[in-house]
Amino acid sequence: MVVAASSFKRIVIKIGSALLVDREAGLKRNWLNSLCADVNMLREAGCEVLLVSSGAIALGRKQFELPLRVLKLEESQAAAATGQILLARAYSEALGEYDYQAGQVLLTLGDTEERRRYINARETISTLLKLGAVPIINENDTVATSEIRYGDNDRLAARVATMVSADLLVLLSDIDGFYSGIPGKDADTRRFDRITEITPEIEAMAGDAGTELSKGGMVTKLEAGKIAMAGGTSMVIASGKELHPLKLLFNGGNATWFDAKETPVTARKKWIAGQIELGGSIVIDKGAARALIGGKSLLPAGVTEVKGEFSRGDVVAIVSVEGEELGCGLVSYGVRDASQIAGCQSDEIETILGMTSRGALIHRDNLVLRTQATKMEKSDA
Repeated sequence: MVVAASSFKRIVIKIGSALLVDREAGLKRNWLNSLCADVNMLREAGCEVLLVSSGAIALGRKQFELPLRVLKLEESQAAAATGQILLARAYSEALGEYDYQAGQVLLTLGDTEERRRYINARETISTLLKLGAVPIINENDTVATSEIRYGDNDRLAARVATMVSADLLVLLSDIDGFYSGIPGKDADTRRFDRITEITPEIEAMAGDAGTELSKGGMVTKLEAGKIAMAGGTSMVIASGKELHPLKLLFNGGNATWFDAKETPVTARKKWIAGQIELGGSIVIDKGAARALIGGKSLLPAGVTEVKGEFSRGDVVAIVSVEGEELGCGLVSYGVRDASQIAGCQSDEIETILGMTSRGALIHRDNLVLRTQATKMEKSDA
């Protein structure tokens, strides 16, 4: 089936180590060059592209000629320290052929699970995209231990995709989709073209992790699919074995598409509406209330009072001057800064706070009014 690349605005692509690095020969430069040509194709189609790429440890291992056995933790971390430099250089050179800048972002588990670090990571990646760069994201294997790591880049890629509100997550694999059994072994095995819900029956087809029946790491791919789809991001599993894997995919190559039922913005608004504990409240005047109802963001000028204790990225209540709760949203400033800019024009923020920041106190994509929340509850009923 053919799916147009232009139907997606932001795409996260996960590349496994085996696709990028050969144990004997090292970096598969021809494959990498073909991938970056595909990235250029997507960019020309109007898509923003992020790459979640393994390969640092494999490249470092080759560089140090470490033995082909399970590495000790300190050996893996040392290999990653060198491999990350080699990997970043390789991407920078390959993307440079199309005049794109590569921006390396190394994450640990806490960067997507702890709210403040999550916001910082998201803002860094978003700024790279605004500057026209291609973010190259990987787990920070030089510091990550078994207690604080993802363990696989499928789930990392899904977390990144939801973090940046991507429309699509592409998992390039050694298999061209999700199968009902083991291809070549089970006679009645079939590949699914499209999956709209990851049911217990679908999960059972993936087998058990770490066994012969876990086809190409499908257990973790389905876990990634759950994360992505819950965040409004669709996912596709496709083969990355051939050159130009993305071109093949969007020209109708074999794949399994997992359809998210909602958009990233809708999924985020549902999460916001479902928050029970709110950090504080922001009181707004009638003009600001009318603006919100009209679909606008909440600007500091319409704020009359700031109450409670909250940090940037917390969910706060939005209250009218009469005391009626109008809705809630993710606030762009902590309580101290929000109090300082309350009632001020957006172009005064830099002078007041001494830094350039967002003009909106709560962006409309991060804001849910009570009428919207009621509609969401009814749609889930």
